[in-house]
Order: sequence, then structure tokens, then C-alpha cells
Amino acid sequence: MTTESSSQELIPSSFDMPAEEFDESLFPGGEPASAAVPPLGDPMEAVFDVPVKVKAVLGGARIHVGELIRMRSGSVVELDRRVGEPVDVFVNDLLIARGELVIIDGSLGVTLTEIVKQEG
Repeated sequence: MTTESSSQELIPSSFDMPAEEFDESLFPGGEPASAAVPPLGDPMEAVFDVPVKVKAVLGGARIHVGELIRMRSGSVVELDRRVGEPVDVFVNDLLIARGELVIIDGSLGVTLTEIVKQEG
């Protein structure tokens, strides 16, 4: 799966750089860096409220449309994973971790057991 983006983003090479040191030429309209990048206590605070899509994938199956149409309440779809195998955790369609299913206060969740490092 690929994600296409028609817009370009300017990302500083380091989050440790104080706002005063950003190159003002990077900001359209000659806006001073201090006005465009408000000083933050935690450099990552700027992204805390950015929504992301998180999904935990238990497994998958390939079935014919005819089988799908014949399914009723109580039908079982056999997945390509076994009981106890880790589930894949995706953020914005990018595999970032694997984990185990857990139930906490009646809600289903995932405990992360492995962070997946992306190659390249």
C-alpha cells in the first residue's frame, strides 16, 4: 500500500532546534520563524492532537463472493493465523508493531509486544 501526497511539507532536520534558529526563508510571505513556530515545552507537543488511523489486524482470509453471500449469523471465517499468534498493528496503513489481544474492563485491546522497524 502506498500513500500519495500532492502537498509538500517542510520538516526541520531536528526537533531539538530552537524556533529562533529556523531559516525564515522557509516560511511563505516572509513570516518570521518565531510567529510560524510557537515555542513549545515539549518539541513533540505540536503533533499530540494530530489524528491517525490505528487498526489491529487479527488475520485475513480469501473467499469467493458466493461463500460470502451464503454466510449467516454464526458462520465462521477461517483466518490465516492461529490462536496465540500476534496481531499486526497499523498506523495510517503502515505496520508499526505486533501485539497480543487483551480484555481490560470489558473492552478488547492490544498489548504491544514488538515494534517493527521499517527498512529503507
